[in-house]
Formats: sequence, C-alpha cells, structure tokens
Amino acid sequence: MTQSTEPDDRPLFPPRRFFAYVAIVATALIAWGIYGHLQRNAAAARTQNDTLNFVPTLRAVTVQREDGPMKLMLPGQTEPIDIAAIHARATGYIAQRLVDIGSRVHKGDLLMQISAPDLDAQLAQAQAQLVQYQAAEVEAAAQARQAEANTSLARVTNGRTAVLAKEGWQSHQQADITFQNLNAQSAGLAAAEAAEKVAAANVEAQRATIDRVQKLIGYERVTAPFDGVVTSRSVDVGDLVTADVNGGTPLFTVQNDNVLRVSVQVPQSGAVGVHDGLDAELSVPEMPDQTVHGTISRSSVSLSNLSRTMTVEIDVPDPRHRLRAGLYVNVTLDIPRVAPTVVVPDEALVFDSNTVHVFVVGTDGRVSSRSVTVARDFGTESEIRQGLQGGERLVLTPPADLASGAAIRIAPQPTSPSSSQPAIADAQPQ
Repeated sequence: MTQSTEPDDRPLFPPRRFFAYVAIVATALIAWGIYGHLQRNAAAARTQNDTLNFVPTLRAVTVQREDGPMKLMLPGQTEPIDIAAIHARATGYIAQRLVDIGSRVHKGDLLMQISAPDLDAQLAQAQAQLVQYQAAEVEAAAQARQAEANTSLARVTNGRTAVLAKEGWQSHQQADITFQNLNAQSAGLAAAEAAEKVAAANVEAQRATIDRVQKLIGYERVTAPFDGVVTSRSVDVGDLVTADVNGGTPLFTVQNDNVLRVSVQVPQSGAVGVHDGLDAELSVPEMPDQTVHGTISRSSVSLSNLSRTMTVEIDVPDPRHRLRAGLYVNVTLDIPRVAPTVVVPDEALVFDSNTVHVFVVGTDGRVSSRSVTVARDFGTESEIRQGLQGGERLVLTPPADLASGAAIRIAPQPTSPSSSQPAIADAQPQ
C-alpha cells in the first residue's frame, strides 16, 4: 500500500470562522475599555463630591475657667542652712585630729587640738608682769596716802600760822612759808594720786593682755560651731598652721544639714502671688518615690532687672538626712491666682504672623476662629488672659486649611482599660 504524495490545498481556518473570532475579541476589548472609562469617571465624580463635602474628624477639648492655685515648677538646688569654714586662730602644730570627712558633730565637740608652746610662754610672761604692776600699784597707793597726810598737816600748820601772824605772835614771812608749803604738799598729793591711777591702769591693761593670751590658748582647741557634718578637711597631725592668715585654706568645713535651704528664681509671672509661708513641694529626679515638703521662708522681695526674677528661699527640715546639700531638685509652688484665667492645651493654639487664635466649636458643629492673648506658657499648656471665658470647646491640632465656618466631626477619645472617661477629647461624635 503506497502513500499519496500530492499536496493538501485546504486552508488552515475557514475564512468565515476566522473573521468571526476577530470580531468577538475586538468587541470584548472595546466593551472593557468603555467599562473602565465609565468606572474612572464615576470614581473621579465621587472623589470630587467627597472633596467638596468633606467634613474632617478632629479632636476637641472643653476648657474650664481656673480660679484655684497655679502650679509652677521651677529648678532649684539644695544648700545647707549654715556653713562654716573653720580657720586657725592659734599658730602651732596639729597635735590631735578627732574627726574626718563625713563625721557627724555637735556644737562644742572637739575637732582638733593645736600645740602652741609660744602662747604658753606668753601667758607666763604676762602673768609675771601683772605681779610687777600690782606691786607698783600698791607702792603708788602708799605714796598717795603719805602725800595726803603731808597735805593735811600742811593745811593745819598754815591755818595756825596765819592766825598767829595776824595777832603778832608769828612773822608774816613764816606765814608765807607755811602757805607755800601747803601748796607744795597739795601738788604732791595730786601727783601721787595720778601715779596711783596710772599704776591701776597698768594692772588692768596687763589683765586684758592675759585675757587675750588665754583666749588665744583657748583657740588651741578647735570646736564645732554648730550641729552638722564635716564636709572637708585640709590638714593632718603634725602640720603647721598659722593664725590670722586671710584667705588661707580652712582647717575644716562644717555644714548644718538638719535644715536645707532651696533657692529658686521665680519669674515675674508668678512673683506677684508668692509670699512667706507658702507651701512648696520638692522632688529629686534620682528619688522618684520620695516627695519633700517645705515652706517659703524668705525672698528678695524685688525682682532682678536683668532676669526679671525674684529670689525665693525655701527651708526644708531634714532631720533624717534623706537629702544632700548640692542636689538639683524640682520645686513645685501652688501660687494663688490674682484673677481667674483659662488654661488651654498648646495643641489648640494657632500662631500666625500677627495674632494667636483658636478654633471654637459651635453647637451646630461648625468652627469659628477667635483671637486670644497668652499670659504665660507652662510648656504643654498656656494661660489665656483675653479671648476665652471658660466652657468653650476648642479644636486640638487644627489642620492648616481649617477656616471659620467649616463643619467638623468630634472624634471620640479612646479610653484606657482602667478608666471609662475620655482623657483629652470629648467623646461626642456628630
């Protein structure tokens, strides 16, 4: 059986069927294109409509009128209520040192003993000179009594001679001699009395010298001026110290930390309401679980021309020594308000080139711009002096394109698991 070698002249696809397939595909593509175009036009129309009728959802907060104390937090530093740099008042060598850095001392406790043999020798010499001056005083007193007796005798003799000379029993020359003798004895009495006073003054001066030397000897004992703690020591046993050296290194530094003094600078915005006796609360960043209370004890009254601040000092009793001198602390003052004000979050403020304003939400859900005057800035909140009365609902973080008359929705504030109350915004969606 043999195969035929003649070529097959039949077409691959029938012509009518081929054109039918092409028409179907072209019609499908055109229909798909028309459908996509219609969808894009519908989406654009919806977007345009949403843009024209867009109502943003924003957070809002209702501000209240504040008439209670204003909390003001300021930085401060703890200082001891008393601090003394103890210098040497006696020249000598350190014979004994009884305390060191960190030692707790009480008033009058012996800190150091100085050996000063020169002062002991000066005291002995001064006491010997006192004995000499006392003997000279006794001698001067005796001479004064003798001069007083001689003057008395000369006065009697002169009176008798004057009578006898008048009656002719004595010559006038003898009367003149007795009168001049009385004058001489009177002058001798005055000189003796003056010498007696000089001797007494020498005795008193020498006693004062002895007292001074004895006080200097007392300075050989260096004692604590008050209760406190030794914070520095610059000498040791055997060192030579010199008395009355101005500007020298102190032997010890003692601080009274039973009461600490905290100095803060209160700005002008809070200085008006600050007064002595006002309570203050202190916190230390390194001691988050402890809060210390004190009271304002004194202030500079006037404000500095350079910083416009007033220096205020707060006394903090600390008998248990929980705090240390030199700590950085945060001081919170509850300053009475001079007049009621409105405090708003800084998120609600909008700053432009000329004014500061806020957006107030009306009852109809539309906002209106209102200019305000900021009295003071607390960091995250600001006190408003003019523009708000309290009770207004303000938009937080308003968008840049928000304008007066625009409608908004109030976003509900998510509540925490432990509280069902909103933290910032009003949960009142429209």
